[in-house]
Amino acid sequence: MPTLPLATGVRSLNRLQQIARVLARHGFGHIIERMNLGRYLPISKILRVELSPEALSVQASVGRRLAAACAELGPTFVKLAQVFSTRPDLLPNDVITELRALQDHVPPFDHAAALAIIEEETGAPIAESFAEFADSPFACGSIGQVYHARTRDGHAVVVKVKRPGIDAAIRQDLQLLKWMAAAAAEWVPELAHFKPPQIIDEFEQVLTHELDFISEASATSRFEEAFADLDYAVIPHVYWELTTPRVLTLALVSGHNIDAIANDEAAIDRHLLARRLVNLYLTQFFDMRLFHADPHPGNILISPPARVGLIDFGQIGTLSEDTAGQLVIMIVAMVYREPGIVVDVLSDLGAVEPDADTAAIARSLRQLLDKYHGLPLKRLDLGNIFQEITAVMRSHNVTLPREMVLVLKTITTIAGVALQLDPGLDLVAILSPRLKGLIAGRLNPMRLLRAGGVGAWHIFSILRTAPGQLRTALRQVSRGKWQVHIRHENLEHLTKEMDRSSNRVAFALVIAAIIVGSSVVISAGAQAQVMNIPIQWIGIGGYLFAGILGIRLLWAIFRSGRLS
Repeated sequence: MPTLPLATGVRSLNRLQQIARVLARHGFGHIIERMNLGRYLPISKILRVELSPEALSVQASVGRRLAAACAELGPTFVKLAQVFSTRPDLLPNDVITELRALQDHVPPFDHAAALAIIEEETGAPIAESFAEFADSPFACGSIGQVYHARTRDGHAVVVKVKRPGIDAAIRQDLQLLKWMAAAAAEWVPELAHFKPPQIIDEFEQVLTHELDFISEASATSRFEEAFADLDYAVIPHVYWELTTPRVLTLALVSGHNIDAIANDEAAIDRHLLARRLVNLYLTQFFDMRLFHADPHPGNILISPPARVGLIDFGQIGTLSEDTAGQLVIMIVAMVYREPGIVVDVLSDLGAVEPDADTAAIARSLRQLLDKYHGLPLKRLDLGNIFQEITAVMRSHNVTLPREMVLVLKTITTIAGVALQLDPGLDLVAILSPRLKGLIAGRLNPMRLLRAGGVGAWHIFSILRTAPGQLRTALRQVSRGKWQVHIRHENLEHLTKEMDRSSNRVAFALVIAAIIVGSSVVISAGAQAQVMNIPIQWIGIGGYLFAGILGIRLLWAIFRSGRLS
């Protein structure tokens, strides 16, 4: 089992015990047992674990129990659940639904503390920075809470203040999550292909970005600059003089939740709004290569006649040139019903295991594509199609890169909203010029020439150094200095278990020797003494010492989870 770092163990053992107890309470005791988390729980706490109402209910789904456990474990696990709710390629839809409904249910922290943080970060009293400042937050989350305010020059703003102590708490949980991910990959084989350590590393990057308000402010500013020439796109302005790693001040963006515009059909040009919304996100994907990765209705604000406001850039996605090209190939291949090409792209992305049955994956994709072939675009439920595609991926243990999942999820979400606004919208006509432009860019002669030049340089380098390397290798062989290094993998656990077993056998032999020696001492006679101490008492002391050592050995075996 991966070793818990000493510093982490000393500081975080209580937290680890809490995690193990909460997972056990919500019906995940088998996971604790398989990951050997039980060894970090004192026996008194193990015996006091009581199942939660969700775990006792036969109707409670895995998703509901998992959501309840994450809510009880606090901010880091709530954020982890929210990140997993964006990965339908990893979890089934019923679990995703429960995790998506999980929100931060935390009370606001002290208002005076929030004001003190703002004054400390800005270096000025509140009255000097703001003409007005609300007495209470209008929104509160695990990372921070948000206030309405007005700057000295009269602009309406929102001010986000980070919760005190949240950085240290999340760093501690991230250390434990990394250790637990390594343990899950080692001890739970059915989770290994999900690459738990890699998932936690990606989660750490997301959370680190969200914790640093400068990162969110920078992303917001980049979007504002990119859409500055579009009068229908509204991105909040960043007030940098009032923004620090712990305080974020943005212009207030007004508008209606996109789900509520059905009640105001007369004022909204639904056809124009649908086109603008799609073009706004296509610009992000194909031009910026940076996109708003959390397009839920609360983050898209609409104002008449067809203005689109985007807020909350805490979660953004990046799209490299190679990933964009592979995405285009996948989309074109699916449109023309070529699942074999889709599987090849997935293999290039490292999403398909080396021993996977690629022919079976292609067959499953073809069945899905045939199901919707010829169906009018306005009849397509893109959200449901996306769920079916990810279900196929899960069934064949295909794990997509996170950025690819975010792109596909965002595309289907925005396309679905656009088709609800305007069922007659021709998405293919809007998307085709972008796809053709990207393909033409990849086939540009100058680009191909540059790529060919780089490849030629690599080949020349190999040819130039190969004779010298071959001469060195032959010289070592002729001198008898040729060495072959063999590196074993996944044998560390076997070595540790052999060491542990041999130590326990030696320990048991010592205990047996003490018992035998004590028996011999006691049978020596009642009159024998050592330093005026009856020898029988020394034998009894040996029995007691051997008993203590035996209990210690039994406890070690019990904590290891290998009683049988």
